Amino acid sequence: MQVALEEVLLQRLACKRRAAALRLWEWEDRALVLGSNQVLANEVDLDASAELGFQVVRRMSGGGTMVVEPGRTITYSLYLPEAAVAGISFLDSFALLDGWAVRCLRDLGVPASYRPVNDIVSPRGKIGGAAQARRRGVVLHHTTMAFDMDPGLVRRLIRIGRERVSPRGVRSAEKEVSPLRWFTDLPRAAVVESLVACFAAGHRSAERPLTSDELAEARDLASSKYATQEWIDRFR
Repeated sequence: MQVALEEVLLQRLACKRRAAALRLWEWEDRALVLGSNQVLANEVDLDASAELGFQVVRRMSGGGTMVVEPGRTITYSLYLPEAAVAGISFLDSFALLDGWAVRCLRDLGVPASYRPVNDIVSPRGKIGGAAQARRRGVVLHHTTMAFDMDPGLVRRLIRIGRERVSPRGVRSAEKEVSPLRWFTDLPRAAVVESLVACFAAGHRSAERPLTSDELAEARDLASSKYATQEWIDRFR
């Protein structure tokens, strides 16, 4: 449902039925979120994911596989017109669009910085990673940060450094994870509130709830596309 909403809201922006927006969203289940062009067999240890209760999801954007858990992950999305990144290279746009979050984390005492191409990092490793999709003059930029996570999960669940099963597809990079919990005593909800406040301080904004039509469209798209094995297995 959540990855389906990404496509729905991006399309609404392209059709001028929604304004540019920031959305912070939650995960109900443990999941491994594949990039749109990754090969499932290359990326996921299916035995480990089944044992640990992780479902496999594929998003519309590129990049590597993300490990997400309810209450232990922070995920946000930006839906923007391409004019917001006009004159900026694709690679540089990642730093631009995550810069506000890096500044907010620093204000909370987290030693955060940016590492090209698409990582928010601390001196101890990766806090989060971003991915993008661009369609019809609009940009989806979403970032997942580990708030409270066992770093050892990454190597158990993702086949980083293991032999390819297929020559196709983008591989996830080998990077150490450093959750936000290592650097702050704030509860996750307080960190999320701080992110919202930081963003609002730098942008004219107002809260706008998702509409019943948007939710219904996302449910239909989830059922017909994102929840189907055909989509999840689209690259073998």
